[in-house]
Amino acid sequence: MNPDQREQVLSNAKYLRNVRPLDPDEISEYVEGQPHPAVVRQVIREEAFDLGVVERDDGTFEPAPEEPISVAFHGVETFPERHAATLEELLVEEFGVDWPDGESGERLRDRIRQVKDRYLRQVDVTYDELTALGYAIYHLPDYYATTQYVLADLARDGLIERPLRVLDVGAGVGGPALGLLDLLPEDALVDYHAVEPSDAADVLERMLEGYGPNVRTTVHRETAEAFEPGSADADGSGGASESGSGSEGGTDGGFDLILFGNVLSELADPGAVVRRYLDALATDGSLVALAPADRNTAIELREIERDVADRGPATVYAPTVRLWHGESPEGESWSFDVEPDLAVPEFQRRLDEAATDPDHEPGEFVNVDVQYAYSVLRRDGERAIEAQGSREFAAKMADAEDHVTERVNLVAVKLSNDLSEGGNPLFLIGDGSQETDHFAVLTDESTLNADLRRADYGDLLFFENALVLWNDDEAAYNVVVDGETVVDAAS
Repeated sequence: MNPDQREQVLSNAKYLRNVRPLDPDEISEYVEGQPHPAVVRQVIREEAFDLGVVERDDGTFEPAPEEPISVAFHGVETFPERHAATLEELLVEEFGVDWPDGESGERLRDRIRQVKDRYLRQVDVTYDELTALGYAIYHLPDYYATTQYVLADLARDGLIERPLRVLDVGAGVGGPALGLLDLLPEDALVDYHAVEPSDAADVLERMLEGYGPNVRTTVHRETAEAFEPGSADADGSGGASESGSGSEGGTDGGFDLILFGNVLSELADPGAVVRRYLDALATDGSLVALAPADRNTAIELREIERDVADRGPATVYAPTVRLWHGESPEGESWSFDVEPDLAVPEFQRRLDEAATDPDHEPGEFVNVDVQYAYSVLRRDGERAIEAQGSREFAAKMADAEDHVTERVNLVAVKLSNDLSEGGNPLFLIGDGSQETDHFAVLTDESTLNADLRRADYGDLLFFENALVLWNDDEAAYNVVVDGETVVDAAS
């Protein structure tokens, strides 16, 4: 189709879109030379995001819904079979049908061990083809689940827009991308851009195949530091290659969602990178940063959060909401959420069971834990919790030293699951002003304080008559919740 014909297709589509469903057969009749309807359909698919239309099952197009996206989400039990099958295809193509066995299995297991070791020692990892496949085996399922849990909360709050423009920075082999796209309804119109310079991009592009015509995907093979968000423009600049369906989209209004999925710890200056990408965020968009739950990366995420939110252009939307105006927390803030384990994917089970070396422990290559730290930042000042602390009814955690051995009222966010490992239930809490960590210790549970245990991660809690003590062993404050204490979760 020549440029004049393409322009005629788009002009007719723009005129008819608010009159009746766009029928490629009908539009073909209005175009010089009457191109085949299939060609017309492809042009509309490529321009669907800018036209604001979604494709129906009968092959016609209608205006995309405009209300925020809502999702039916009840947790993640398994990694979807269709994604597992795609990964298995990649492994078979590279190593053959017996990929978990023999030399290929040993190479994959050795590489996974190397990556895990380098990660724990905080040494950079180079993602060549073998590393990308090993990483996918070990991390695709848990990163998929983590993304869905975090974004489902945003959707429940009405903060995932239609149409949706997404920038996935350090997209890796596709865990966050698949989690996002599977979470969305079929009539969601999505312009997805990934930034991934390594061989992981090859796996990512393959995993993205098969999404419907309402999703267009583009992979930019550049580093997070080198990529310019504004280069994801309509003429295809920025070193992008197409993947999936459709053409590349623009950023004239900024991205509605920017993802940093488990990549910030790999950047030399993550705070500077996040600040730069915040400039590409739509005014009412969300920047979501995910990190593994281990101590180093989770604490580093909170340090980055303080850098760009408390000393920069953003506001913490969740989970570590600042409840006192103008305050910024200190301390380690090792905060992470925990969800139920996934079912063991077949590809992990096969790789693990094929190990024959004497140092192997069963389950070494199975990774079904869903434990993660996250931060949601926004530019419009919105927060998941609008409550503000007031000295009229609560003490500020920054003043904890003045209240040791006293009973006080507090307002705080629950920032952990039970950390006790068998002792009195223990939960990290924070109000955004704390200079060192505070832990709520449940020594005598009653109906008056049961909300401390029942509340979800990130929920707002009101403590009445809690005892403040200094824990010298942990260099932290204990907020003792006993039979005299009332704890209420905000409804």
